[in-house]
Amino acid sequence: MQHILLIGAGTMGGAHTFSYLGLDQAKLVGIVDIQLDKAEQLAQHAGARAFATIEEALQSLERVDIVDVCVPTFLHKEFVLKAAEQGKHVICEKPLAGNLKDAREMIEYCESRQVQLFVGHVVRFFPEYEKAKSHLDNGAIGQVGVVRMTRAGQMPIGWNDWYADFAQSGGVVMDLSIHDIDFLRWCFGDVERVYAKSLHGRTKHANGRMDYGLVTLRFKNGVIAHVEGSWAHEGFTTKYEIAGSGGIIDFDSNKDTSFALTRRQAAVTATGVYVPESPLVQTPYARELQHFIGCLEDGSTPKVTAEDGYKAVEIVLAAIQSMETGQPVTLGEHALPALSN
Repeated sequence: MQHILLIGAGTMGGAHTFSYLGLDQAKLVGIVDIQLDKAEQLAQHAGARAFATIEEALQSLERVDIVDVCVPTFLHKEFVLKAAEQGKHVICEKPLAGNLKDAREMIEYCESRQVQLFVGHVVRFFPEYEKAKSHLDNGAIGQVGVVRMTRAGQMPIGWNDWYADFAQSGGVVMDLSIHDIDFLRWCFGDVERVYAKSLHGRTKHANGRMDYGLVTLRFKNGVIAHVEGSWAHEGFTTKYEIAGSGGIIDFDSNKDTSFALTRRQAAVTATGVYVPESPLVQTPYARELQHFIGCLEDGSTPKVTAEDGYKAVEIVLAAIQSMETGQPVTLGEHALPALSN
């Protein structure tokens, strides 16, 4: 049984809290939030204690094995280092950090303290994306050439409206499109070059509650991927289209039957085969947290490593540099920009 201290009682903190309640191998013992009333409200649901600071929580609680960091991106480093300093394993929501220097320091410090650092790239635990990865690994659609990914909704409103501050959130590409960027790297390996455009990037648009980004990735294996992220839509939708020499894998969250695999047959008149997906009883967040705890207990390598978190941030920062310069960016050639905190 792993004893969990959760940092942050916002939207993600709530998602993680209710996920832990369904896990037999986890016990949520404390919730920390600078807004103590929010921590108290969430703690009531979990039978946990509420605290205003991580220091108070670690001093007061009899046992903490894992610190789960669900605060805004620009605060990740502070809490990851504090947890590791006390010898606690860490689960950190994505993105790992707003710049590569901080991300590397977090990874190396956790290694030096001999604690595990897990990064919450939860899309790898969604069945529609896991199934696509499985089909790709099995060669179901042959050699992949082009991929299109979309993730769109309204700009979220968080504590102090931090999402609308580019220096804190990194905009739609850092906070939202990084989900698809991580998934694509999981499927196709390392990225070679990035080209991107956005609605406004660091320069605040006249309507500060919108953002839009389009990122084109060239992978070292030759695959080209177009990643669309939007905070200018109503509702929320995700979709992808993966085109290979032998067929297409298609997903659209707006469709009743959202997942389909169409194989191209030799005969021109051949029909496609559609594979529907059923909703999971356990949420992807619960599956993610259960997986991380399982890795901690049996020593297995997690589906998402700290280095995966680092690489996702690297690709996003290359996209931001491309947005600012109007030029493609080859990874590894130059230093990448950092979000100013």
